Amino acid sequence: MKNSLLNSVGNTPLVKIDLNTPGQIFAKLEYLNPGGSIKDRSAKYLIEKAEQDGVLKPGGLIIDASSGNHGIALAMIGRIKDYRVIIVVSEKISKEKYQTLKAYGAEVVVCKATKFLEDPESYHSVAKKMGTEIPGAFMPNQYYNTQNRDAHEFGIAPEIWEQTDGKITHFFAGAGTTGTISGVGRFLKKQNKNIKVIAIDSINSFKATKGNPKPYEIEGVGMDFETPVFDESVVDEIVNVSDKEAIDMLRFLAGQRGFLVGPSSGAVAVGLQKYASAFVKTSADRPKLNDSDLAVIIFGDSGRAYLSKNFYCEEDASYNYNQSRNKYLHF
Repeated sequence: MKNSLLNSVGNTPLVKIDLNTPGQIFAKLEYLNPGGSIKDRSAKYLIEKAEQDGVLKPGGLIIDASSGNHGIALAMIGRIKDYRVIIVVSEKISKEKYQTLKAYGAEVVVCKATKFLEDPESYHSVAKKMGTEIPGAFMPNQYYNTQNRDAHEFGIAPEIWEQTDGKITHFFAGAGTTGTISGVGRFLKKQNKNIKVIAIDSINSFKATKGNPKPYEIEGVGMDFETPVFDESVVDEIVNVSDKEAIDMLRFLAGQRGFLVGPSSGAVAVGLQKYASAFVKTSADRPKLNDSDLAVIIFGDSGRAYLSKNFYCEEDASYNYNQSRNKYLHF
């Protein structure tokens, strides 16, 4: 029994999944956090640190930029702790995420999608401007606050280590703010320097294109700016994934494996498959992933937050409840 909803953040299950690769693959089901994503962890950590430091005072205002999940986590915690919350989002946000923010009572500001985070019209720039103009506002600033990384190093990373009995050999996670990959990577490398840490990035991101980003649909994955949050020293490899690859994987995961997950999770699963199909270049080439390996991948949020985007199936305009009911009434 929990005496607060916030006490139910974390301790998510690690579940075996077959991705048609060598090794034992386990998915960390972060969509089972109360706010529906891994961002519950970092949002809670950032808010509690701000409270401890006296930066965020009772009845105060939280404002931040988000692709959706971080904002949802802030909005949920805001309701519990009685803070006013303003979330600034890009127009790329799914309808479900927008509605969830509103359901939690957050004020939502929608900005046009921009190529660069530092564009004056980007959702991050608008949030930053509002945060400086509104007296007493606290901006967690997940994109540049290194405490975002700390949240995962001290939170989800020890869970993964304990759940695998220290047998983990590979870790895969999407890289957006880079908080998860950097924090978990730091912890795991301290336990065993031989553990491989692999970041998954959009093929069209700022980093992947060497500063010439292109539009992409995947939310929650995409290294689109330089940030002190990113600890590149603990990342062994970055695997780039396209929108099509990630979305096709979503259909496989839901339709063939029963995991209804978001686009970033699809990208991570594809990234693992790409990594597993490659070889280490030595005198005797060997696969990067072997049957004796134990890999953990992050499933960061649920596909229920993206159903309106029709990633999982083609929209059936002819759907009719009565016709469907009659069709399946007699087997």
